[in-house]
Amino acid sequence: MSEIVLKTEDLTKHYGGVHALEGADFELKAGEHVAIMGDNGAGKSTFVRQITGVEQRTRGKVWLYGEEVDFAGPLDAREAGIETVFQTLALADHLDVPDNIFLGREITKWNWLGPFRFLDYKAMRKATLDGLEKTAVKIPNINNTIERMSGGQRQCVAIARTASFHSRLTIMDEPTAALGVQETAQVENIIRTLKEAGEPLILISHNMRQVMDLVDRIIVFRRGKICANLKKEETDGQDVVAYITGAKTQPEYADAA
Repeated sequence: MSEIVLKTEDLTKHYGGVHALEGADFELKAGEHVAIMGDNGAGKSTFVRQITGVEQRTRGKVWLYGEEVDFAGPLDAREAGIETVFQTLALADHLDVPDNIFLGREITKWNWLGPFRFLDYKAMRKATLDGLEKTAVKIPNINNTIERMSGGQRQCVAIARTASFHSRLTIMDEPTAALGVQETAQVENIIRTLKEAGEPLILISHNMRQVMDLVDRIIVFRRGKICANLKKEETDGQDVVAYITGAKTQPEYADAA
């Protein structure tokens, strides 16, 4: 647990005069699962967008496994080993399940032909079925395009895509917000599987029960700043809510009140 997977220092994002994220210092250790909580607009998703290169930060530094990184975009983050499920899902509606899961990292065959390569649809289909079985995600017909699926099925495809590949870091932004009880249980089982495999994870969630069940530590954002860093076993739901609303602030984060 001593290796630092992710570290940020003074991570900041301004949109003109709006300070969406200010001075976020954060560390995630190997094998650790950390939840990020806070009200809407508290800076949670902004924090993730700076880490993954979706947006370019105003200032600050990010290290991944001790190496300073500055991703030009989310594809760079994925190539570095960060798998992310965004609230917007980032799925291609006109493609089927295997094409979405392998989008940007397609399996090819006959690679000895030099620049001429062909997609190995059979291999991608088999890997998709294996990945869905591993994650216990049920999709009735993987040949259906995403646009023909329910919101819950789309979310499950995005999560299965993330969990199907070994990653150096997994980030999930409100992964169960649009899901029913059964689908939520599937996602939570995926998170537990990642924990058992020793894969680090950042979970953004408003679901207090889910957070208390799944993570080791809770980081609370308020008004674009970190206001609390709590060990799960040393806190409870009421305590976390007090930090979210500003009723409590840890002394080291007093300026976030």
